[in-house]
Amino acid sequence: MAMLQFFIAVDVTVVNVALPSIGAHFGVDGHALTWVVVGYTITGGGLLMLGGRLGDLLGRRRVLLLGTTVFGAASLLAGLAPSFAVLVAARLLQGVGEALALPAAMSVIVLLFPEGPRRSRALSVWAAVASCGLVLGFVVSGFLTELLGWRWIFLVTVPFILAVLMAAAVLVPGERPSGGAPLDLPGSLLLVSAPLLLTFGVVEAGEGGAGGGRPPWLAPVALVGAAVAGALFIGVERRSPNPLVPLRLFRNRPRVLANLATALLSAALSTSFVLFTYYLQDRLGAGPLRAGVTMLPLAVTLIAASVLVPRVLERRGARTCVLAGVCCTALAMAAIALVAHSGATGPAMIPAMVLIAAGMCLGIVGLQYVAVSGVTEEDAGIVSGVQRAADQLGGSTGITLYVGLGFAPTLHGTDPFLASTFLALAGLVVAGFVTWRISVPTEVTAEPVS
Repeated sequence: MAMLQFFIAVDVTVVNVALPSIGAHFGVDGHALTWVVVGYTITGGGLLMLGGRLGDLLGRRRVLLLGTTVFGAASLLAGLAPSFAVLVAARLLQGVGEALALPAAMSVIVLLFPEGPRRSRALSVWAAVASCGLVLGFVVSGFLTELLGWRWIFLVTVPFILAVLMAAAVLVPGERPSGGAPLDLPGSLLLVSAPLLLTFGVVEAGEGGAGGGRPPWLAPVALVGAAVAGALFIGVERRSPNPLVPLRLFRNRPRVLANLATALLSAALSTSFVLFTYYLQDRLGAGPLRAGVTMLPLAVTLIAASVLVPRVLERRGARTCVLAGVCCTALAMAAIALVAHSGATGPAMIPAMVLIAAGMCLGIVGLQYVAVSGVTEEDAGIVSGVQRAADQLGGSTGITLYVGLGFAPTLHGTDPFLASTFLALAGLVVAGFVTWRISVPTEVTAEPVS
């Protein structure tokens, strides 16, 4: 499960430093290249809850194997793509595979490890592996793009996904499907459409009408469409006999607050990765390989923090753990703004990277623990899907809003790093307030390990 999580996380960031090479190969501009990044994350995040529901209905092992197969096939297609349109389609298909595989994988972990120290350790490993995958994606992309070419950032994943398939087929226990209730396909479509329209609208608004001859009404129409899709999603869920997200899940106030805080925290964390890359490559002129290597302290700190987080979670409780993570992330964003404003060298970003690593481990693991606490076997898949969707959609929306608006051409004369970090800090203040309102037992029960 951790290997699968790692390579899915790698594919979130592995394209970033390779984008110039992809654009040069296919002759497309930066505006079109945006969809190579957000198409994957938004499609995957928007369909995660459908994937979780499929796992509950059809069996987690079956959906896990299906999603892993789709993800591996899409990775191969992306590496062999003859045109830019095929590459974008492959990235969207990768998102579909992720949406099927990840909730099933997380629900397997939740059901195999009971609440207490065993589950906190399992979730810490899960989160640490995902975080390392996100960071190492930059390093892997730098090496492969410079040495072998951009296609290998996708092709290198294929043999490892085959290994995951073989291991999962042997090690993951099967179970009987719960039934053949109809799926909420309209709700799934609306959940994907809303963030995609929001992303398109924000990018167009930031361009300020300088988008290569596109009409100026595209941005407001897309933003209105995003709001309408969101409202329709709520209406569909209320009336559907088999909703994608059962409204009874929202009666659990700690779980709702945990997912909201997850989205806000992930928005800032994902923004920090982009800001690190922009500063090292655009401001300092570092190449892809050098920029990726400079971010290695972030990955090393993530590994070290993953060892300590279970102890903090057990001794101090989930809410204290999350608040510490939010504070570390806020300090990191302030440090990014200070370094960017002073024009310091790349190593000056290392303290911010260390703080981001601590914030990610403390915050995300603590919020995952709250989100899945008390879950039943019937709802394990959908609850896991909701939590993962909050994480991934929060991250992609954060990049769209914080980086998209901060670096928009319409903000002439404003330091984009200061603007982006200010927006992220505002979101973190809200995340801290939401976390403070989570009223759950702060102690993780130290139940015996059987």
